[in-house]
Amino acid sequence: MSDRPVHTYVHQEHVDGFGTVGIRPLDAEGDAGVVHGWVSEERAAFWGMTGLTRDQVAEIYAHMAGLDTHHAFLAELDGTPAGLLQTYEPAEDRVGECYEVRPGDIGVHVLLAPPGERGVRPGWSAALMTAFASYVLLGLDRQRVVVDPDVRNEKAIARFLRQGFEAGPLVSLPEIDLPDVYLPEKRARLAFLRREVAFP
Repeated sequence: MSDRPVHTYVHQEHVDGFGTVGIRPLDAEGDAGVVHGWVSEERAAFWGMTGLTRDQVAEIYAHMAGLDTHHAFLAELDGTPAGLLQTYEPAEDRVGECYEVRPGDIGVHVLLAPPGERGVRPGWSAALMTAFASYVLLGLDRQRVVVDPDVRNEKAIARFLRQGFEAGPLVSLPEIDLPDVYLPEKRARLAFLRREVAFP
């Protein structure tokens, strides 16, 4: 019998050529080792957790699990961790201070697993982003996704724009004392994905 824990997915989607993407609530303690490994890499500097210990990462996500407005999910490809998805209510986040929040908006943060951990092939990041969009726009019945990547994170911005996001204004997000935010002031590029664009 396998010792692997059985998780309940909130969304599952078959992606041609890659396998089945399953999105499940993050287990703050059980997934801390995986997430800590990802956020400790230099490539994840814009996530704002480099330098934290495994226990600190677990503590952050344990706190988030108790919030009604911010949620963390682990995406798996055929059972293998492939990415981190965080959702939040923009009106209850510092982003809501930077643009006019509409009913049906949802904010997301996305961190993809290192390529070596998911057998990356061309098109994988787009496939995973499509599964994320399916979950938040269709599964959660939202009208628009907002993202706020650091303006220096050119790869993330380009990825969002390729997915159909529309660029919004450059903003300086205010410094805020939240347990999941360790960066000081951040210059961000807001971008928006409307449901009718993602799923015409």
